[in-house]
Amino acid sequence: MRAFKSYGIAALLVLIGAFWLGTGLFVNGGNGPIDGEKTVVSALEGKDGGALTSVVNATGIAKTVHHEHGADDPALSIAARAEFIQAEQGTKQSVRTRTFNLEPMPLEVTLRGHTAARAAVKATAQTSDTILTVDVKEGQKVNTGDLICSLDNGTRLASVEQAKASVSQANAALKQAQISFKSNQALLKQKLVSQNSAEGIIAQLRSAEANVQAADVALRNREVELENTKIKATVPGIIQRPLAEVGDQMNKGGSCATIVQLDPMVFVGAVPQSRIDLARIGLDATIKTINDKTAIGKVSFISVSADSATRSFAIEIEFPNPNGIILDGLTAEAEVNLGNIPAHFIPQSIMTLDQDGNLGIRAVKDNIVSFHPITILKDTNTGVWVTGLENSIDIIILGQEYVTAGQEVDAAQEEVQS
Repeated sequence: MRAFKSYGIAALLVLIGAFWLGTGLFVNGGNGPIDGEKTVVSALEGKDGGALTSVVNATGIAKTVHHEHGADDPALSIAARAEFIQAEQGTKQSVRTRTFNLEPMPLEVTLRGHTAARAAVKATAQTSDTILTVDVKEGQKVNTGDLICSLDNGTRLASVEQAKASVSQANAALKQAQISFKSNQALLKQKLVSQNSAEGIIAQLRSAEANVQAADVALRNREVELENTKIKATVPGIIQRPLAEVGDQMNKGGSCATIVQLDPMVFVGAVPQSRIDLARIGLDATIKTINDKTAIGKVSFISVSADSATRSFAIEIEFPNPNGIILDGLTAEAEVNLGNIPAHFIPQSIMTLDQDGNLGIRAVKDNIVSFHPITILKDTNTGVWVTGLENSIDIIILGQEYVTAGQEVDAAQEEVQS
């Protein structure tokens, strides 16, 4: 009884295996043997068949149905299947188009570098003496003419007063000489004095005039010397170290503080030698710092000598920096506008591939589809700049994946939003 049960299970497994083998093929898709292909059972038992063939034929499972070539053909593309269905139904595939025209594409080169202060000017002393006051702090913003520090004036104020007294004395002597000259001229007209007396009077007048000029110059020198005890900012900017301290001895030419000029600023970068022929003074540029600050400037300097290590050329772009928003020494990028070239700006979604894997777009002319290869010039967040198209072209923006080149379609132009 146990043996009978084992043989029964084995026979059942054989029938199940025969059933499965009868449905299997040495082809893809499971559509039955076509074009000389064989089932697994036929391959195992030969064309004359055997026990498995008899069992499979008795069940009728070896009879397969082959699909007609057409819309259900797995070898066809989506576009080919759609075209087959449209041909059977006698209709045309509907697509939507949009007209794209040539536009000027900005030709830009991205440079990497850093921001730099236009100048770092030292507030230097024009005279020597002890520092009496320091009137600024580190990080303070100053304008031209603001007091940075002051020196002890010593005897300079007294010298100015003395020079003023000398000027007054010289002016009094001049006035007396002028009176004498006028009196002499009146007497000369009346012939009451000799001609020789006039020459002496004129000499005295010229000497008095010279004394007044000399006294004025001396006064101005004393006043300048006194003014030099006040060290002032010669440029607007931000106070930086080192700062002098009260009581320090300041010699002529010594620095009281450093003023970093942040407006205007410059971007310092390098141009590759392959692009140096395109660079020129005055080109517009957009600077963006690592902390997302932006500015617009112009190329102000291009080196005529390449760096010996990198073979690149130093470049500076000057840009306004009101209120000192952009700081000195920030990592930054600059996009330099080298001009424009004609190209088409299209959405990324309308790009497709042809049967050979070439990138392009599908367009419509007189309701006939055509494929146009394209070359991408620049990729942006809102679209791509491409070349290789006609000046004006109607590109399929909806349904491009369901049509093929040469196919006649029902094209509708996109409605322009008002």
